[in-house]
This record gives sequence, structure tokens and C-alpha cells, in this order.
Amino acid sequence: MLVAFNKPFNVLCQFTDRSDPPRRTLAAFGLPPRVYAAGRLDYDSEGLLLLTDDGALANRLTDPRHKQPKTYWVQVEGTPTDAQLEQLRLGVVLNDGPTLPAKVERLDPAPPLWERDPPVRFRKMVPDAWLALTITEGRNRQVRRMTAAVGLPTLRLVRAAMGDVRLDGLAPGTWRVL
Repeated sequence: MLVAFNKPFNVLCQFTDRSDPPRRTLAAFGLPPRVYAAGRLDYDSEGLLLLTDDGALANRLTDPRHKQPKTYWVQVEGTPTDAQLEQLRLGVVLNDGPTLPAKVERLDPAPPLWERDPPVRFRKMVPDAWLALTITEGRNRQVRRMTAAVGLPTLRLVRAAMGDVRLDGLAPGTWRVL
């Protein structure tokens, strides 16, 4: 079984949490039994999370050797220059080594998204922009670190697609069996 889930902001990609106070987890969304997240999506990120009960499928979806593309819509602080976008396209050097090249394009207008709760802070004097960024790796907080490395801090991060699976109209906190 493969399930597409639109993970809301500030939800853990696991079914239990031992922190005090506990944080919201996948258990709150009535997902089918015995499915587990194929990969991770940070607590403070939103969007497409695939869940499965098939370990081999989870491996194919998440192992970097299979180079599954993951597309993110990234709201960044600042106005991206062509040079900054080119840096992302070539790959940037992070503290754990260079990244593979990314596919990057400006999104104008912004993608059609739901309101986030709490909303992203708005700063009247600081512009922001949206990018579509596709990577085939999956390092810890990689997209946030990549945009920061080129001088564009991430304000909001939404995974829009994994491989051929897209969010396509899934509201936050809802899921569908594929």
C-alpha cells in the first residue's frame, strides 16, 4: 500500500512522540494501520509525505542510489538573482560536502497554497520570492541549508512532489491511497 499524505506544519513524521509536552504526530490523522513514512519531512516543513507498508518500496523511494526527484516549493527571503539560482543549479558546498546540482526556477505567481497556521512572518521592507527546487538527495534540512548557503533564507518549505506523485489538491492533514 502507498499513501500520499499532506503533512501540516509542526507535525512529526512518526506516530509517537516522547517529548514533554508531546508534539502532534501522524497518529492524529487516521492513516491506515501498519504504514510508515518513506523518508522524512521536517517538523517545520509541509506537504507531500509518502507512507507505505512495503519496506522494499520505502527503500526505492528514499535510498539516494535511486535518485528519486523531490520537488519543493520554497518561499525565500530576498529576491533571487540569476547568480544565486545558478549556484543552486550547479550544487552548493554545505558543511557535510557538496550537493548534487538542483533544478531551480522562480515561481511567479506564488503556488496556490493554503494558509499556514501560524502564518509566515511578514516583513514590509524585506521582499520574498517563491522557487521550485528539485533535488535527488535527501540530507537533513538540505533545501533550507542550500538556500541559506546562497544568501536566501527559507521562510516556508512545502514538498510538492516525490517522483511521479504530486500533492494535487490534497488539503493539509488529508491523505489518499495510491
